[in-house]
Amino acid sequence: MAGGHFDRQSGSHMILKKPGVRLSLSIPDHKVLDRGLLRRLIRDAGLTVEQFIALT
Repeated sequence: MAGGHFDRQSGSHMILKKPGVRLSLSIPDHKVLDRGLLRRLIRDAGLTVEQFIALT
């Protein structure tokens, strides 16, 4: 989901979408995310942890 953009806010979750991809990613709008949740979001985005770190 690298290259995705903010689509909308649904409650306390931000919804990200990427043109041409059917998957949308729902990310909690919290200051701190649990390590397991962060890893799952990275995996759902189609990235490895190393790729995610390189993007930050």
